Amino acid sequence: MALSLNNTDHRTDLNDVDRLIVRRGQPFTISLYLRSGTYQPGVSSLNFIAETGPQPSEQYGTRASFGLSANIDTSRWSAAVSSPPGDMVALSICSAPDAPIGRYTLTLGESGQIEFILLFNPWCPGDTVYMDNEQSLEEYVLSQDGIIFRGSAKHPIPTPWNFGQFESGILDICLRILDMNPKCLKNPGKDCSGRRNPIYVSRVLSAMVNCNDDKGVLFGKWSDDYEGGVSPMFWRGSVEILRNWDTQACQPVRYGQCWVFAAVACTISRALGLPCRVVTNYLSAHDTNSNLVIERYVNENGEPIQSREMIWNYHCWVECWMARPDFKSDFNGWQASDPTPQERSDGVYCCGPIPVRAIKEGELMFKYDAPFVFAEVNADIITFMKKKDGSISEVNNTTVVGQKISTKSVNSDAREDITHLYKYPEGSDEEREAFKKANHQNKLLHRQQNQGLHLTIKVTSGMRKGCDFDVFAVVTNNTESEKKCRLVFGSCAVSYSGILGENCGFKDLLNVELSPGAERRVPLRLNYSKYGDKITGDNLIRLAALLFDYTTNETTLAVRNIVLENPEIKVRILGEPKVNRKLAAEITVQNSLPYPLENCCFSIEGANLTGGCVISERLGSPVGPGEDAKVKMYFTPTHSGLRKLVVDFNSTKLCHVKGYRNVIIGK
Repeated sequence: MALSLNNTDHRTDLNDVDRLIVRRGQPFTISLYLRSGTYQPGVSSLNFIAETGPQPSEQYGTRASFGLSANIDTSRWSAAVSSPPGDMVALSICSAPDAPIGRYTLTLGESGQIEFILLFNPWCPGDTVYMDNEQSLEEYVLSQDGIIFRGSAKHPIPTPWNFGQFESGILDICLRILDMNPKCLKNPGKDCSGRRNPIYVSRVLSAMVNCNDDKGVLFGKWSDDYEGGVSPMFWRGSVEILRNWDTQACQPVRYGQCWVFAAVACTISRALGLPCRVVTNYLSAHDTNSNLVIERYVNENGEPIQSREMIWNYHCWVECWMARPDFKSDFNGWQASDPTPQERSDGVYCCGPIPVRAIKEGELMFKYDAPFVFAEVNADIITFMKKKDGSISEVNNTTVVGQKISTKSVNSDAREDITHLYKYPEGSDEEREAFKKANHQNKLLHRQQNQGLHLTIKVTSGMRKGCDFDVFAVVTNNTESEKKCRLVFGSCAVSYSGILGENCGFKDLLNVELSPGAERRVPLRLNYSKYGDKITGDNLIRLAALLFDYTTNETTLAVRNIVLENPEIKVRILGEPKVNRKLAAEITVQNSLPYPLENCCFSIEGANLTGGCVISERLGSPVGPGEDAKVKMYFTPTHSGLRKLVVDFNSTKLCHVKGYRNVIIGK
């Protein structure tokens, strides 16, 4: 049996060439050497039994019996002879395109057994995960690295990630994750049968990537205390996470946040043959009571009063490509699934899959979890101010959730905006119809009118960590009368999930006068000496301006999160990149802070570049302000093609600075 030829033909050769790994609905070849006699067509017979799971059953579809046919039938389990008569027989064997994925034993009459792993096959038209675009398949199934967008809606920041789905041992770990899910532990026969269905598999993965109900992969934490583990910012890829889970007896790896959950889910999905991509939704709503409304409360300084319903600066989930035979064909294609544990679904912390098209059309009765995902991109925000005397009044605000929904482009590291797949243009007739269908009356009623006083927040370019800079509250009087107002303009540290930190700067102007048509820019200085030790690894600062109109008693709120840029990591490859040739990477980062950096450490990893490991190098001396931290690191590529070297820099004051370099490896 030519393992390497079969695996190459099935696009699994990066996994392994020492064992058979094939995709369903596609023939593979084995050779039988006959002990006595020769094979005679029409005379010799051979029967086959393919089995998967601990309780194989024809009823469950986990056992299939079949004999030799004249030709291969790719619509079912079948076998045919593909060589002329002789003492060696080449057999072509094909699995059914809807066979359960997993580990199989194939019994060949009385002559023995072979073992193989069966995966989903998005290249097979009969498979429900079929995707008819070779470039998309290269990106969403075969690509071992990618970009995840973080930062803010105004300033999306690309973060490199090593998915590493073909690294040594990862496929076995992914299959173990399926085996450890509670449904399998309770009824393994039924669970293995369910693995024929990508809807079922993606829902299991959504639950198993987090550990809230099971022996899942990641423990989520959204505070700055990461004792007993590492900050989610620490991770550069999925491989180390999955290997840690596997070697630690399925104990959850500490810690993850949304982009880490999504990235690990993407790795597992691609490893199993599901086309998958990570998606970022900026200003993402967390609606806890399914009323499609986020109620926010602020005090008289515009500072939020914390509640369970929040607006995350961004939130990441995954989309998997598959048909939905439970719906009309319009809803085939990308399905949103969210492994970050936020709310229970059928009693379990999981979410999806739900057709992205169903979210756009307002079809909230569709499975699974349509109302929650719809709210993430469409919820209305109503803001109330709680005054010191206990009274509450509504505040005008212009925040719109579900902005710049982003993913990595095919064959490019550029950001692809896919907001149009989730939402119709704001204010369009189609959007109105979708909201009516979703019974989203509040959104229809709360369309913001052009206010007499307009308030917005403006920033300057080049807001780098370590620098002092100004931000501006801009007030415009669109009325025909003079206005007298009070402006409260404040800032505080904030995590990407909306958890507030300490004050970074504050200003209260009791008498702001504007003539008709006038505009006034009010600056607020943000000094590193004040914000430097308050911001989290997210590098986010929340700006809030609250405007009181003395003449109408109306209050307007403007909120904007800004992200401070880390210094750029520069990577220079020394030498000609070729397979199995040791390469050097010269890596440099400048200290942008006014303090020396101590305990500086560079780390690199990359699929088929660093041997499935993280390579680290520490500097022996501190790096002064304005100086370069520089190191030369070595790695040996094992496969040709375009690869991504992911780089991470850490020190006492400057942490989790990410960078990457695309490297084309020659043969």
